[in-house]
Amino acid sequence: MRKRAAALCGAAVVVAGTVTALPAEASAPRAAETAQAAKLTWTKCGTTDYPTLQCASLKVPLNYANPHGRQITLALSRVPHTAQKYQGPLLVNPGGPGGSGLTLAGYVASSLPKAVAAQYDVIGFDPRGVGASKPALNCEPGYFNPVRPDSVPSTPAIEKANLSRAKSFAAACGKKYASVLPYINTISAAKDMDSIRRALGVQRINYFGYSYGTYLGAVYGKLYPHRVRRLVLDSVVDPTGVWYDDNLAQDYAFNDRHRALMAWIAKYDATYKLGTDPEKIEAKWYAMRASLTKKPAGGKVGASELEDTFLPGGYYNGYWPYLAEAFAAYVNDKNADPLVEAYENFAAVDAAGDNGYSIYTSVECGDASWPRDWNQWRKDNWAVYEKAPFMTWNNAWYNAPCAFWPTRSLHPVNVANGKLPPVLIFQATDDAATPYQGGATVHRLLARSSFVVEQGGGNHGISLSGNTCLDKYLADYLTDGSVPRGAGEADAVCQALPDPEPLNSKAASTSSRGSTLHGLIGFRG
Repeated sequence: MRKRAAALCGAAVVVAGTVTALPAEASAPRAAETAQAAKLTWTKCGTTDYPTLQCASLKVPLNYANPHGRQITLALSRVPHTAQKYQGPLLVNPGGPGGSGLTLAGYVASSLPKAVAAQYDVIGFDPRGVGASKPALNCEPGYFNPVRPDSVPSTPAIEKANLSRAKSFAAACGKKYASVLPYINTISAAKDMDSIRRALGVQRINYFGYSYGTYLGAVYGKLYPHRVRRLVLDSVVDPTGVWYDDNLAQDYAFNDRHRALMAWIAKYDATYKLGTDPEKIEAKWYAMRASLTKKPAGGKVGASELEDTFLPGGYYNGYWPYLAEAFAAYVNDKNADPLVEAYENFAAVDAAGDNGYSIYTSVECGDASWPRDWNQWRKDNWAVYEKAPFMTWNNAWYNAPCAFWPTRSLHPVNVANGKLPPVLIFQATDDAATPYQGGATVHRLLARSSFVVEQGGGNHGISLSGNTCLDKYLADYLTDGSVPRGAGEADAVCQALPDPEPLNSKAASTSSRGSTLHGLIGFRG
C-alpha cells in the first residue's frame, strides 16, 4: 500500500515481448459459460465526462465455500469496444482497498490511445462491500468527524482516547456486519473477479490495477493463472509485508515525501515567503501543528486533521501549490481560511469515505494477522516516529482497529508465479504510499514480468497521468503484448515529470489527467 529506491543502473534495452493471446481468443467464450453472460444486463449510465458508460449488476456468493447460499451484489460498469479487432475485457481497479472502480472504467477508456481503448471492453467494478455494490458497509458513520484527538500519544490520556476510538470502530463493524466481515477480503474479491469473467463469457481477462489493486491482481493471478491474458500493475504493494509491515514502511516514505514538499517550498521563497532552508520551513510546519493542537482552525483543523490535509501531497505533487499557499497564509498572515478550505477539499471524509474506510479496515484486518498486543504497536510506532514523525502515528491509528478486529484473519497469499504471461509493472522510485521495494519485489516474484521505473518520481499512480514515456509502454503492451526487456533491475526507465510551479507562476500548469486520476485513486491505499 504505502523505501527508497536504490540507484538504477544499466541502460534499458527495449525488445518485443510475447503476445499472450490472439485477439480472436479474447472473445471466445466456453460453451458452458455462455449462459452466464445473460446475467449481465447493461444499461446506459453515461456521465458528461464519460458518456458511453454502461452499468450492470451481478449476483455472487457471499461465501464461495457455499456457492448456493447467501448472495451479494456487485456493481459493474463498462465502456464497450468499438473496433473490429476485439481483445476482450480489461478489468480496472483503483486500489484502496475500498475504492470504487465504476468511474475508473471511463477514465481509462478515455485516457488510453483511442485505437487501443477501442479494442477492449473496459470494465469497472465496485468490489464487495463498496459503493454501489450491496451490501455497502459503513461501520461507524462520521468516524473521522473533526476534531479528533491528537494523533501523537504524548500523554496516557491522548493514547487512551485514540485507543477508545479504534476499539469502538472495530466493535461497531462486528456488531453491524457479523455475517459479512469474514468474507470481506482480497481472496474473496479475486474470486468475485472470476465470477465477473464467467458472466462476461470469456476464457481470460485483462487486468489493470493501481495501488492495492496490484495486490488484488497478483492474488487473482495466483488463484487463476490460466485466466490471465494481460496484467498491468501500477504502484505496487509489497506482498511480503501485508499489511502491518507495509504500513510501517510507508511512514518512512511519507516523511521523505513531506520533506520533499518542504524543499519545494524553499525553492519558491519569493512566492511563499517561508524561507529558503527546508529544515527551518519544516520546523514552521511543526509549529503550525502545535498551534492547531491548542486552537483548531475554523473549529475543524486540529493536529490530526492537518496531517490528513497534507497527506495527499505525499500521493500527488499536483497538490503542493495549494498546500503551500494554505501553509503560508496561516504562518505569514495568520489567516486560517485557506487551510480550512484545503482540509475540506483534500481531507474531509464524506459517506463514501466512511464506506471506503469500512472496507479498508475489513480487508486489511481480515487478510493477514496483526499484533493483538498494543504494546507491540506502541513500541514499533514510537521507534519509527523518532525517525519519521510526519505520519507515523496518524497511520497507526488509521490501522489500529486491526488490533481489536472481531473476526479471524486469513494468511497472506504468496503471489510468486511462474505460470502467468508477461506482466507489465510500473513503479516510481520515490512513491510514498507503495514504496519502491514493493515493485522490485513483485518483479522478482512474477517470473515473466517487465519492470518499468519512473526515475525520480514521487507520485502514486503514474501511468495515464501525463508521462508519455510510461504511457507508450502501456499502449504497446495492450496493443500486442510487447514488453521491454532490459539488462538491469529495471527493464525500462522513464524520467519523472517536473514538479509543479506555484499557482501564480506564468509557467504554472497542472495536469488535468493527473489530478483526475488521483481523485479516482484516492488516498490511504
